[in-house]
Amino acid sequence: MKKNRKGSDTRRSGKPAVSSAALLDLPVAKNDEVVIDIIGMNHDGEGVGRADGYTLFVQGALPGEKARVKVLKTKKQYGYAKLLELVEQSPNRIAAPCPIYDQCGGCQLQHMSYAGQLEWKRQLVVDNLERIGKLRVVREAAGAGETRVEDGQDTGNSDREGILVRPTLGMSEPWRYRNKSQVPIGVTEGGLVGGFYARGSHRIVDMETCLIQHEQNDEVVSRVKAIGRKLGITAYNEETGQGLLRHVVVKIGFATREMMIVLVTNGERIPCVNEWISAIREELPAVVSVCQNVNTRKTNVIFGDVTRVLWGREVIHDYIGDVKFAISARSFYQVNPAQTEVLYGKTVEYAGLTGAETVIDAYCGIGTISLFLAQHAKKVYGVEIVKEAIEDARANAELNGMKHVEFEVGASEDVIPRWKEQGIEADVIVVDPPRKGCDPRLLETILEMKPERVVYVSCNPSTLARDLRVLKDGGYRTVEVTPVDMFPHTVHVESVAVLMRD
Repeated sequence: MKKNRKGSDTRRSGKPAVSSAALLDLPVAKNDEVVIDIIGMNHDGEGVGRADGYTLFVQGALPGEKARVKVLKTKKQYGYAKLLELVEQSPNRIAAPCPIYDQCGGCQLQHMSYAGQLEWKRQLVVDNLERIGKLRVVREAAGAGETRVEDGQDTGNSDREGILVRPTLGMSEPWRYRNKSQVPIGVTEGGLVGGFYARGSHRIVDMETCLIQHEQNDEVVSRVKAIGRKLGITAYNEETGQGLLRHVVVKIGFATREMMIVLVTNGERIPCVNEWISAIREELPAVVSVCQNVNTRKTNVIFGDVTRVLWGREVIHDYIGDVKFAISARSFYQVNPAQTEVLYGKTVEYAGLTGAETVIDAYCGIGTISLFLAQHAKKVYGVEIVKEAIEDARANAELNGMKHVEFEVGASEDVIPRWKEQGIEADVIVVDPPRKGCDPRLLETILEMKPERVVYVSCNPSTLARDLRVLKDGGYRTVEVTPVDMFPHTVHVESVAVLMRD
C-alpha cells in the first residue's frame, strides 16, 4: 500500500492514515498542485483537464488553456481543482464585465467571448447527440455547400445522411435581455439586501445592477428595496423561518413597457401596504400591477399557492412577433423575448407549414408556440397538464382572435390518444418539454400517431439526445438541429430539431 503523502498523520489506532487518492491509486491527491491542459468544458461550464489520464474539473478554466491548479477533492473517476495560474490562455478568454461575476452564480460564461460561447453551445449539443443518442452528426463544409461527418465521430449507425447541427443562433447584443427578475431578499446590519445567490450557496450577494436584466428591472428592484428599508419591512430568514419578504419578482413587457411587481411574502399581512403601493406608484410610473404571493412553506420554491392583486391589473401584455400575450404573476413566459421570436420562427420553419396542416402542440404552456404556429396552420390543438396555463392559453387565443386553436388540460400522453379516437390526425406534432424531456408514453403516442413531421424544442441537450434516439428507433430520422442562445453568458442552450418519418 502507498504511503500517505503527508506521511505523519495517524488515526487513533496508531496506524498510518491513508489518503483516498492512495487507496484508489490515483495520480493526484488533495492539495497537490499540477499543470494540466484544459481539453474541454462540461455542461456546468467547468474546464475539463487531465492529470496522467485522471479527469479534473476546474472552475473558470477554458478549453485550449494550460493551467496550474490545486486539487480540492478526488473521487474514483474524477476530481475538482482550483485554478491558480494560467500558463497559456485561450484566445476566447475575456475580462468579465460584471463586477460581481466571481461571486454571483447567475452567469457562468462571462469570461468567454460571445463567439466562443456560441461555438461551445453547438458542440455541447453535438456531443450529447453522439454520446447519449448514439446518433451520427454531420456539419457543413465551409464554403462548399456540402456536408461531412464530424471528425472522428461516426458512431457507425445506419443514418444515411446523419444530423446536420447548425451554428448556434445568437444575439447581436447579448446583454440586458431578461424580462423577468426574481430577486431573493435577505438582511444585513444596513437593512434589506437583494441580489443573487453566491455560486453554490444560498448566501445572498447584494447588487444594484445585473447586466443580463432589463435596466428597468434593476431600477424597480432597487426602489422596492429602498422603500422596504424605509418602512422597516423584515426579510425572510431561511434558517429560522421568520421575517416577511422572501422575493421581489419584476416582469416587463419589452414591446409594451408595462411592468408588474410581485412581492413574495412569508405571511398574509404586509405592514404599511398602502404606503408601499403609494410609493411604488409615485416613484415607478411604468408599473401597472402590484401583486402579492403568499409562501409560508420552508422551501426553495419561490411561489406559494395564493396570489392576489394589491393594486392595478391582473396582467401585463407583451408581443412575440405579431402575437399578443397576457402575462399574469404566475404565468410562464419566455424570459428572452427577442430570442423567443428566433426560436419560434425556427419552429415554424421546421414545421413546414403551408396553411393546410393540423398541428398538435404538446406541453403548450400558455399557448406561446401554439399561437405562433396558428398564424401558418389550418388547425392547432394544444395540451398542457397545468390548468392555470390552459386558462391563460385560451385567453391569449381570444386576445388574438384565433378561433382555430383549441386547448385541453391533461397529460399529453392521455389527451392525444383520445383526440386520435375522435378522428383528429396531426400532420405535425410539436413538443417543448421541461428539462426532464418527454414522458416515454408521449413518445410512444407520437410513434402511434405517425405524423409526417415532429418538431422538438429542447432546453436540455442530454434529454433531447435520449428522446431523438427513441424516435429514431421508432422510424423517425432527425434531419437537422439548430441551437438557439436564449440565455447568453450562462451554460443553458435551447435547440430545435426536425424529424421526418422514414
